[in-house]
Amino acid sequence: MTGDTSDMLARLKSVLPVRWFSDDTPILDAVLLGFAWAWSELYGLLAFVKLQTRVMSATGVFLDIAAIDYFGLALPRHVGESDNAFSLRLRANLIAPRATRAALIQTLETETGRTPFIFEPLNAGDTGGYNSHTLGYGLCGGYGSETLPFQFFVRAFRPNMSPVSNAGGYDTGPGGYNTAPIFYANISDIPGLVTDDDIYAAVASVLPVATTAWMNISN
Repeated sequence: MTGDTSDMLARLKSVLPVRWFSDDTPILDAVLLGFAWAWSELYGLLAFVKLQTRVMSATGVFLDIAAIDYFGLALPRHVGESDNAFSLRLRANLIAPRATRAALIQTLETETGRTPFIFEPLNAGDTGGYNSHTLGYGLCGGYGSETLPFQFFVRAFRPNMSPVSNAGGYDTGPGGYNTAPIFYANISDIPGLVTDDDIYAAVASVLPVATTAWMNISN
């Protein structure tokens, strides 16, 4: 394979004068093998470094470094989040639209996987109007207000996720006390957990200057 020890050994031997050595050269091979191993390690290191120079292919701590470079501490890796999931979220935030209603919806969908409910008191499309077939008690429309300029209400939803893979929940079968698949778990057992703080931060990252979002986070 290109770059491995055998390949490097063959490359080194190929540049030596043929007439200097016999066909069987165990001592020479042993000496050159040491150099070949070192060059093989360097080749592998360079291949790894090349991957870390691009967000698309970066892995491990280099993804975390890229996130800090671009977003400071505003986009940390979630507890237990895989490199692939974190990379997708990081790249989505790099090119995400900002400062619009559509941008806010897209950001929350990316963060939680669920579409938020947004209500703007000065948006007739949200409030509806009398005798316009845009109102329904508890269904659509709402009270508008001119006293809330540059303010709106957001109901964001936490991700739909089982607390722990293959585990039931409280009062949810099958299973029983000390009988699979029931067991005690805590937040640290949930990979890629999206917290309420993450949702607040996601909203704050796309808000236009001088606007206020009144938040409600629901299951």
